[in-house]
Formats: sequence, C-alpha cells, structure tokens
Amino acid sequence: MTGLMRRHTTGPDSEQVRPAAYVHRRADSAAEARAAMTPASTVRPAPDTLVRSRPALAFKPIRPGRAVAIASAALVVSVIAGVAIGPAGLSVPTVAEAIMTRLPWHPSFPVSAIDTAIVWQLRMPRVVLGVLVGSMLAGGGAAYQGIFRNPLADPYLLGIAAGAGLGATVVVVSGGSQALLPPAAFGGAAVAVALTYGLGLTAGRSGRQGAIGGGTGSILLAGIAIAALLTAFQTYLQQEHAQTLQAVYSWILGGLSGATWSDVWLILPYVAVSAVVLVTHRRLLDVLRVGEAEATGHGLDVARVRLTVVIAATLGVAAAVAVSGLIGFVGIIVPHTVRMTAGPSYRIVLPVSMIGGAAFLVLADIAARTVQAPAEVPIGVITALVGAPFFLFVLRFRRAEQDLA
Repeated sequence: MTGLMRRHTTGPDSEQVRPAAYVHRRADSAAEARAAMTPASTVRPAPDTLVRSRPALAFKPIRPGRAVAIASAALVVSVIAGVAIGPAGLSVPTVAEAIMTRLPWHPSFPVSAIDTAIVWQLRMPRVVLGVLVGSMLAGGGAAYQGIFRNPLADPYLLGIAAGAGLGATVVVVSGGSQALLPPAAFGGAAVAVALTYGLGLTAGRSGRQGAIGGGTGSILLAGIAIAALLTAFQTYLQQEHAQTLQAVYSWILGGLSGATWSDVWLILPYVAVSAVVLVTHRRLLDVLRVGEAEATGHGLDVARVRLTVVIAATLGVAAAVAVSGLIGFVGIIVPHTVRMTAGPSYRIVLPVSMIGGAAFLVLADIAARTVQAPAEVPIGVITALVGAPFFLFVLRFRRAEQDLA
C-alpha cells in the first residue's frame, strides 16, 4: 500500500510533478467524449476557426533588404521614365545628352537649347517634385496608420485636405496671386491639424483616456468634425464666387503640371525634416502596435510620441499638398502594399513606403500626361482610379486588420 501511494505521489505521472499535463489530459478526454456523443450536424467550429477560414492573402514576406532594393529599383526606373517620356517626343539618347550638358565636366553634345530646356525646366522639376510629394503622402499615411492604429487612416485624416482646400479657395476667390496658393494651403492645413489635435487632446483628457494623453478616438472624431466645418466654409465661398470654380477645382484635383525648381526648393526643407523624424520613430510605432496601455507600461511616453509623429507627418504632408493640390489614396495604396509584401513592422513599412510612394506618384504623373496627350488628366483622377479598387480589395480580404491587430 505504501509503495502504491509512493508511486502515485512521486512517479512520473504525479500531479505534484506535472499537474498541468494531468489536468489537460482529463480535460481533453472529457471534450473528446462530449464530441463523440454530439451529432455532427450540431458541431460548430470555434471562433478562431471562423476567422481563419475567411479569405486572406498569404504572401511570404520579403526580406527587409530585398524590399528596400525592390522599392529603390522601382524608383530609379520611374524617374528615368518620367524624364524620358513626354509629349515632346524626345529620344532617350537626346534626354541623356541634355542631362549631361548640365554636369560640371562633360563632352560636347549636339543638343539644342530647346531640348535642354524641356528636360531641365519642365520634366526634371516635375519628376523631382513628384518624388518629394509621393514620399510624403505615402510616409504620412503609414505614420498616421501606426500612430492611430487605424488601417484606413490617410494623410488627410486630421483635416489637412479641408484646411488646405479652404486656404487655396480664399486666395482664388480674393483674386490673389497664384504665388500665394502654396503658403495659403500650407497655413490652412497647419491650422486645421492644430485645431483637431487640440480639441481631441482636450476631449481625451476629460474622458477615461486622459492618463495616456488623449485617446486616438477623440482625435479622429475631432478631425472629422473640423474637416466638415472647413469644407462647409469652402463650399460657401465657392457658391458665392461661382466664376472661380474652375480654378479651385483644378487645384483640388491635384497635379504637377506647373512644377518648377522654386517649388522643389520651397518644400525640400520641410520634407527632409519630416522624413528624418518619421524614420527615427519607426521602432516606437512598432511598440504602439501592442496598444497604448501596454506601451505606457513599457515606459513609452505615448502622448509625446504621438504628438511628435503627428507634427512631423503633418509638416511634410502640408508642404506637399501646398504645391501639388489634393492627391488622394497614395497614403493607403502604398503602405498597404508594403505590409502585404514585406510584413507589418514599421521598421520596414515606413522607409519602404516613402520610397515606393515616390515611385508610384511619378508613374501616376506619367499616366496623367500621356493618357490624353497633348491634354493632361488631373493626377488625382489617376490615383483615385487605382486607389478606389485597391481600397475595396483591402476591405475584402481584411488584410489591414490582421496586420495592425
């Protein structure tokens, strides 16, 4: 009897040694017994099974280095195509020779002054501006999606579009110079985001999430309200000055047709500062993916990180919008494509989105100026034609939820 008791208390199957395994075996046996006694028609799959059975994209993630290389190669190809393709019909050797004529040391090329001017004064600033604007729209979209943990966020979420549109409309209806459009649009976008963030922060502190510095939900709702208010003002101004509708809509639909080197130098400092801040905060965005409470528990100042990222993204996007008008869907198409192919980590999503966004907008601009040449389609129409089906594609497969969950 003593030996039998010792075997049950000290043997390999003892509950003192492996109680969890013993309990799990009993639980599994009971579950198997109940399943055997239940008719097959009444058995329902577990919730996890239901979720996994939904259609989803099963791409094998690309390695970070390879993702950067692919995006960089796409950018190089798009830049070359953007400079070489145009209604003037210049050959590739002519374009190459025209580019080399501006180098400090170069051999003599028989390139006419007109061809050189087309390349350097029309195509080059347009392509470079497309690179800057595309990188900011895509990078801003990825940053907003990470900071608000919302897969459908884009650079216009906090009222940037409404504020910039109102600023541009005020200049147009008042008969101001076209040179005032970029600063007016930039100022309107900055004021809109400041109002949105201030109201959202106040509302968040008055609620449950005040300890974390204002919940994302409050900021998003404030952005919707501010955007609706500013859009109402813009609509009123347009109705009161119907003769200016064509000019306002031309700016709202977006485009790079009037790009100059002055526009490039105007937004370059803002884009550079914004890109540096966003890239240096990409690891903190990964920490925020676990949730605000968990991130705060790990010592992260969520309010400071959110404010810094929002200011940096807004600075770059507002500068881009000021010179290009409102170009939609870039901040949704590119970041989601990167997530589906390279994984959800912002250490790779943010920089690759910036590179890919630059390539995407340059290619969209090529389509805009060649589809109906010599006429030009607004680039916002091109991105919408690509972005709307892509948006439905993302919703259909619910990939965004899985990546940010």
